[in-house]
Amino acid sequence: MRLGLRLPQRLGVDLQHDVVEAARTAEAAGYAGLWTYERLLFPESPVEPYAGLPDVPWPEASRQAADPLAILTAAAVVTEKVRLGTSVLVAPLHGPLQLAKALATVDQLSGGRVIAGLGTGWSSDEFQATGVIRADRGRFLDETLDVFDAVWGPDPVSFRSPRVVIDKAAVLPKPVAKIPVLLGGGGADLGRGTVSAAVRRIAQRADGWLPLLTTPGPAGAKELRASWDRIRDLAAGYGRDTSRMEMVVVGNVTFTDRPAGPDRSAFVGTLDQVMDDIHTAAEAGADELIVDLNLQDWFTSTRQMLETAVDIRERHAAS
Repeated sequence: MRLGLRLPQRLGVDLQHDVVEAARTAEAAGYAGLWTYERLLFPESPVEPYAGLPDVPWPEASRQAADPLAILTAAAVVTEKVRLGTSVLVAPLHGPLQLAKALATVDQLSGGRVIAGLGTGWSSDEFQATGVIRADRGRFLDETLDVFDAVWGPDPVSFRSPRVVIDKAAVLPKPVAKIPVLLGGGGADLGRGTVSAAVRRIAQRADGWLPLLTTPGPAGAKELRASWDRIRDLAAGYGRDTSRMEMVVVGNVTFTDRPAGPDRSAFVGTLDQVMDDIHTAAEAGADELIVDLNLQDWFTSTRQMLETAVDIRERHAAS
């Protein structure tokens, strides 16, 4: 299993210097992917708790989340081999054509290393700020995927949807090759045995899945593997080549001073416990695990965060 690292975007980061240092350090340490996330704003009185989780406040570190594609652009020009992914871009917050063009541009700058991870989003505050009706978010994601298929194909492009009309136009630059599109979501539905619209979208249209690992240990590996098997079974039923699909698991790390108890969530605990969770993701069949060290106050500097990231990579390589 490969390891990826989320780049620093949070409050307190020196964007001019830290992003470049992180990208170079992670590639030199052997990380296979550099990943960014999207958070458009930080409401003082949010409509929903963070990520829709009951009674969970928005973390102070997410008061800033620097633009994900700008961060990837900076990483692209100082690296050579590492993949550059988003986990995730909230598709309904973007104009589909502009997003397709931006991704293609970064892909050209990087020599074809971009992975587009997309989701529908959950924050009503962000939807309101961009004029999006929450009920339309799934439809907007589908439309975005349709636009990608059209404008990343040959010119002239003609396309028509409720928001986008293109009539025999050149849309350049093109990606180096078709950019792989991974989708988040659907995990809760699969846990209930439900084939929701989100699950069907992953199976029908995505090049991979971006789930969270929430349960540690063998139970978590079994749960996640069963969900991934279900997606691939559905994809095979649609006539797709599932060998070309990948599962990239997101590990949102929160370190604790002492070992967390038996009821802990995955990636919450000591470094040894986090390494156990990385092993769990591998046992579940993950192709890559994104190590996210952004959303906590454990580190006093990006340099300290990178020292821990390098330690994690070395421990994983030795295991």
